[in-house]
Order: sequence, then structure tokens, then C-alpha cells
Amino acid sequence: MKPLVAIIMGSTSDLPVMEKAAKFFDEMEIPFEINALSAHRTPHEVEAFAKNARERGIKVIIAAAGMAAHLPGVIASMTTLPVIGVPINSSLDGMDALLAIVQMPPGIPVATVGINGSLNAAILALQILSTDNVDLQNKLASYKEDLKSKIVKANKELAATKFKFKTN
Repeated sequence: MKPLVAIIMGSTSDLPVMEKAAKFFDEMEIPFEINALSAHRTPHEVEAFAKNARERGIKVIIAAAGMAAHLPGVIASMTTLPVIGVPINSSLDGMDALLAIVQMPPGIPVATVGINGSLNAAILALQILSTDNVDLQNKLASYKEDLKSKIVKANKELAATKFKFKTN
């Protein structure tokens, strides 16, 4: 099995956040790899990863980082593959990471999801992969229909909840 998506995080301390993406890919049966690489501590390994990802079959890269959060941008500067940045809440409520990832210079885009938003990053990655794959489009449609069903069910349960001054 060759990975289609790479999940890269600046530190293994980011794994509890990034597990949501990994679990989603497992659920959707999308081969992925997951590694810890640091833009600051392992710059040569980051460069080798970014420059070789396409030839290894990677189609989308999800890069998570906290604090200075340079990892997504550094990777994006070295590849033409789509990079999705996940800011990690490791300091300053994650705002430092969010701003570091979203404020990329012209020519080096990084799609950025919300703080700790690895599930949305995985869904976005699958949407990118599905542009020319009907099977993946169907998986996404089913996933989104399931989301709708969960809300409809929750609203019915909410309707059954009783309060003295509730009007619906």
C-alpha cells in the first residue's frame, strides 16, 4: 500500500490532535503516512521529505505545527503538492501558530484550517483527492449525509427535552 496523504507534525506531542485525521483516513480507507519532522530541528529531513513526496506517490500533505509553526510553509516552499496547515494550540491559545501558518508570502500558499482542526484538514485532503475519483466522491457524500443524519436525530432528541418555558 502506497500512501496518498502525508501527515507531518513538528513533534509527537501533536499526535493527540492529529489522531483525528489518522482515524478519518482509516475510516475512509485512504492510505497515509504519519511522521514527526521539525522545520527547526530536522531541516534536512524536512527538505528531503518535501522534495521527494510527489515521486513517492503523495498527493496531499497535512502539516501540523505549534508556536512558531514554520513547518507547513517550509514544506510548501519545497513542493508543488497541496499543503494543508493545522495550527496546534501549544501556546497563546494557538493564535501564534494560526497566524504563522495563514500569513504565507505570495506564491507559497498553505491551505489553513482552524486551530487543532485536523479532522477538517483530513476532509479537505479527501476532497482534493476526490476531484477525479468517483469512489472517493461517493465516500465523501456518504460521510456528509451521515453528518446531516446526526444533526436531524439530535434535533429530534432536543425537541423531546422539556423545560417549563420552552416554546417548541
